[in-house]
Amino acid sequence: MGDRHSRSILGQQGNTLVLLLAILAIVFCIFKFIQLAMVLTNPDYAAATSSYFSNVHQWFVLPAEPATLLFRPWTLLTYMFIHDGVFHLIGNMIWLWVFGYILQDLTGNKTIFPLFIYGALCGAALYLICVNLFPGLHAFVNGGTLEGASAGIMAIALATTLLAPGYRFFPMINGGIPLWVVTVIYVLVDVAMIAGMSNPGGHISHIGGGLFGILYMTQMKKGSDLGNGMNRFFNWFNNLFTPDPSLRRKVTREEFFYETSGTTPFRKVPNLTQKRIDAILDKIGEQGYNKLSDEEKQILKRAAEDDNL
Repeated sequence: MGDRHSRSILGQQGNTLVLLLAILAIVFCIFKFIQLAMVLTNPDYAAATSSYFSNVHQWFVLPAEPATLLFRPWTLLTYMFIHDGVFHLIGNMIWLWVFGYILQDLTGNKTIFPLFIYGALCGAALYLICVNLFPGLHAFVNGGTLEGASAGIMAIALATTLLAPGYRFFPMINGGIPLWVVTVIYVLVDVAMIAGMSNPGGHISHIGGGLFGILYMTQMKKGSDLGNGMNRFFNWFNNLFTPDPSLRRKVTREEFFYETSGTTPFRKVPNLTQKRIDAILDKIGEQGYNKLSDEEKQILKRAAEDDNL
């Protein structure tokens, strides 16, 4: 079943990057409002804060203990949207915008969500394996948790770098900084912080996400999109909210016309509106220029020649 939406609820036909950034910001605000309400209604600030983390926050972050995870399996998905610190959130949103903007510009808007979610899941898996397997990390198991979008962002970062390593930031300054240099620094900082035991579990999850990003883009270059299944699910979910056009009542009308011979009395010219042009540009971003119909190509040509649009 095809996607019947002109605008997708989950952003497949809109700006997926902006949608993901908005989700992260909204989730952060919701949890902070809950924490604020608990603090304002309790005269003991320390007790209120402790109550928030034990009764609310811990139910959405990923626990390091397998026994606890067994009773909170949903945290495998929710942890990637949770940020307790403002600077943690802002840092992640900046990196997500930097790499996500390039990736969406080069591949369209259907790669962001699969890369982010699958990358975060792979990061969670590597985190759980490492902290429970390596003796040097066992101290982080008891009461340890994982939160934040960093693993999913690392997947996007490495996938983008593998796709366009020569992309340059600030090209007007001595030719700019290659994307691969920024990514190498990003990864080296993670590795160094693991060795220094500064949140090693979190940085291990970043590596897991990055490895998936490499796998994803390697397969995409071979013609296999690992995100197709997730995109099909999103389309199916979105279509639940739009009735099938074939089920709508058909309205017939009688058409009157003159029979003429020879040349046609007029030629139909499509309306040239900004809304129509925007829809065609969205289609190019999703499917490429070659997927346009002759009529749509003609509209673009007319728009380029018309100085009023």
